[in-house]
Amino acid sequence: MRRFMVTMKVGNDIYYVGVNDHQVDLFEGQYDVPNGMSYNSYVIMDEKIAVMDTVDAHFAEEWLGNVAKVLNGAKPDYLVVQHMEPDHAANIENFVKAYPEVTVVANTKTFTMMENFFRGMDLGDRKLVVANGESLTLGKHVLTFVFAPMVHWPEVMVTYDSTDKVLFSADGFGKFGALDVEEDWDCEARRYYIGIVGKYGPQVQKLLKAASTLDIQTICPLHGPILTENLGHYIEKYDIWSSYKVEDEGVVIAYSSVYGNTKKAVEVLAQKLEEKGCPKVVVCDLAREDMAEAVEDAFRYGKLILATTTYNGDIFPFMKEFINHLTERSYQNRTIGFVENGSWTPMAAKIMKAAFEKSKNITFADTTVTIRSAVDETSEAQIVALAKEMK
Repeated sequence: MRRFMVTMKVGNDIYYVGVNDHQVDLFEGQYDVPNGMSYNSYVIMDEKIAVMDTVDAHFAEEWLGNVAKVLNGAKPDYLVVQHMEPDHAANIENFVKAYPEVTVVANTKTFTMMENFFRGMDLGDRKLVVANGESLTLGKHVLTFVFAPMVHWPEVMVTYDSTDKVLFSADGFGKFGALDVEEDWDCEARRYYIGIVGKYGPQVQKLLKAASTLDIQTICPLHGPILTENLGHYIEKYDIWSSYKVEDEGVVIAYSSVYGNTKKAVEVLAQKLEEKGCPKVVVCDLAREDMAEAVEDAFRYGKLILATTTYNGDIFPFMKEFINHLTERSYQNRTIGFVENGSWTPMAAKIMKAAFEKSKNITFADTTVTIRSAVDETSEAQIVALAKEMK
């Protein structure tokens, strides 16, 4: 795994020309990124020169400077566009203006989106439409385009360079965080995958199947570090995440509490789980902690306990939001338990359970903890029983 800034040689003739973004506070308007983001782009120097993708609009000057430094006076022949999301495609028009003889390489769906984003741009005959499995020879390097629809947009394709055995993986194998910050790959790649790509597990599985037929020695994503070592680890993680398997054994308790009584019940429950030998207990206060991290943990571990109050004949808003994040990302293959609180008509457990009625392979705990305002002997006994069942 390589971390670097500005430009750097990746393979024999491949250069990194991406940028780091420490200005962004919320990626895609919702994901907290305290360590920023990277927007990756690459140049392949050969008889024909190809630039792989662009970067976010805010970094046009820096990116064009990085590209020009690597080109060293040469003119690029191709701009390959794998993904039209603006953090990767915003500078297509700027690049075409800087290099008016360049040919843009993309698939039909990409060109359709391109016309929508860049209303005044006319490429004329400087378009090369490629089909799935088609190849483009640069000289020594031969690029093969593999379509990856809904990973995580419909036009996405990845590109395999059979010479240096590099997979340009678009948003696949990406992560949150700029490249000049050292941090664990698994955690921020998992949060990125679950949040952004998690809904599209079957499509990722299809891409992994196609990738398994290739001799891949380097993965160049559009976000995060270039992966050069122990590729089996990263591929295994993607297989686990995209097939909705349990990654680690443990229990996540996600809760919302109005006056603290539900929180007290959760604290007792967490203690009982630990006493009974639960390998890992993760407690998430949905009102105060990063929602994306709570969702990440729910997908990481095999068991989930949801604890909340009955609120306006429904459930507390933060819990409703959390469950929506799970179900819209195809949450499945897990065991779920419930803790409900209600001063006169507790109904949160029933509502929460109903929210998962379309989810696949969900096992519900036999024990439901029902609290009437505050924990008493009856609800404490239920907590002990739930801990025993879920440990």
